[in-house]
Amino acid sequence: MFKNAFRKYIDNFRGFRREVWILTLVTFINRAGTMVLPFLSKYLNDDLHFSYEQIGNILVCFGIGSMVGSWLGGKLSDKIGFYKIMVLSLFVSGLMFFGLQYVTSYIGLCIAVFSIMVVADMFRPAMFVSLGAYAKPENRTRALTLVRLAINLGFAAGPALGGLIIMNIGYKGLFWADGATCILAISIFWLLVKEKKKPAESKEAKALLEANRESVFKDRPFWIFLFMCVITGVLFFQLFTTIPLYHKKQFNLNELQTGLLLTLNGILIFFMEMPVVSYIERNKLNKVKVVTIGCLLMTISLFLLLINFWAGILIIMMLFMTVAEMFAFPFSNSFAMSRAPKGHEGRYMAIFTMSFSAAHILSAKIGMGVVAAYGYQMNWLFMGILGLIGTGAGYWVMRLVAEEKLKISN
Repeated sequence: MFKNAFRKYIDNFRGFRREVWILTLVTFINRAGTMVLPFLSKYLNDDLHFSYEQIGNILVCFGIGSMVGSWLGGKLSDKIGFYKIMVLSLFVSGLMFFGLQYVTSYIGLCIAVFSIMVVADMFRPAMFVSLGAYAKPENRTRALTLVRLAINLGFAAGPALGGLIIMNIGYKGLFWADGATCILAISIFWLLVKEKKKPAESKEAKALLEANRESVFKDRPFWIFLFMCVITGVLFFQLFTTIPLYHKKQFNLNELQTGLLLTLNGILIFFMEMPVVSYIERNKLNKVKVVTIGCLLMTISLFLLLINFWAGILIIMMLFMTVAEMFAFPFSNSFAMSRAPKGHEGRYMAIFTMSFSAAHILSAKIGMGVVAAYGYQMNWLFMGILGLIGTGAGYWVMRLVAEEKLKISN
């Protein structure tokens, strides 16, 4: 019985091209080395002694830089190719992480964090486009999930290693680890994967692209869906902004304990997400409905933090957040890509990626602002109510998409 279950699990990983596996390895190395983000708010508070308002503003610069980088990455991927953008982004951002540790002033950090994220987040839309080029059409959703598994496996290792580095070397060690893994990851990609040239567009394809150039701005279900994605992102990114601080202030957890809670998330994602995605794909379940359920579960996870007298609630909260993540994120990627007309994939994925950058900005600013003014309990209540609004938006998108299909069938 165990052998059959293991064989079925392994079968979920079959059928991918060599380039997809290399991209997965590169993503894992890069994500395992991304140790700065989970501890950034603690670093700014503990080592540099910034106020909550200043930390919120620095994280807003993080989010704005991410938005600008995502947009540039999408636009430049269409113009000069995803391959060059991926190599440039990770190599240069690796060097910039080395330098970030030497910036300690408030204004300097705002500028430095913004600049790093512009360069670093050019990688994300380029990576999505690369999956479209290297993965077989029938495997693209699973390829996205495979890369997400690499992200989460790295996420399982990264925070725990980050916690150990902080306790033994200090926060400075995180910047060296982050920069080195960026450069190592993209060096492997550059050495093992050759650039795939974009096929020349036919006159008909160019005409179709020109005729539909503004289609993304007229796609009403897509924009409402993005609104739900922003809310989902705001809830999820509390894991990297207010929640690590809450662990310390309310339950006196150290960095390693916070890292281990985040590691639990990554391990569960690694073992469970691909089978869950494969099951949903095989049974052709409604993608928007799955994402909406994910938003609802994420809402419940934030409401659970209102129980502030028992540390065990942090584990239960993380379990809800993990299941929510498995539902929300793989299929939000897939739905966004499915809305794009031929030739518009880069533009749609750039805007989709920007929605999570916007969530970074709002998550940091709103979360830190509410905590500073009203305390952690009010923040969890506010985030839960916001999640209910996002869930309602998801059901609205489901209705609009159903109406579209009805019109097409008639």
